[in-house]
Formats: sequence, C-alpha cells, structure tokens
Amino acid sequence: MGLITQLLTLPVAPVRGTVWVLDQVLLTAEREYYDPAPVLEELALLEQQLLDGTIGPEEFDSREDELLDRLEWLEAHQRRLRTNS
Repeated sequence: MGLITQLLTLPVAPVRGTVWVLDQVLLTAEREYYDPAPVLEELALLEQQLLDGTIGPEEFDSREDELLDRLEWLEAHQRRLRTNS
C-alpha cells in the first residue's frame, strides 16, 4: 500500500516540500534569535568600551543591565524548551 499511497498523494508533494522548507527556515530563525552568543559578544564589547573610555560607567551599567536581562530571558527560554521536550 505504500506505493499506492505515494501515487495517490503525488499531487500534494509540492505542498509537502514547501511546508518542509518553511519549517527548516523557521527552525533556523528561532535558533539564531534564541542564541546567547551575540549577547555575550556584545557584553564583551561593552566592557572593552568601558575600559577604553569610550563610554562612561552610567551608560555601561544601563546597557549591561539590558544585556543581562536579555541573557536571562534567553536562558529561561532554553530551560522551558528542555522541560517541554
């Protein structure tokens, strides 16, 4: 019956292919959006700017708080994914 099923559903094969491609694009976009690496890189850059004197301590504290909040949110999201899997 596998061959008959494949023959009967052949007209919807392009739709299945399109759905698969869209799923792959969505998974890639989610992986990039929830990746903590860019936030960590920005934290390192921010610290370097403070050490270089290009930003002041107040701006550093403000931006650091924002980045740490984002990092915490990303880690919470990853924990939710692990518990739901």
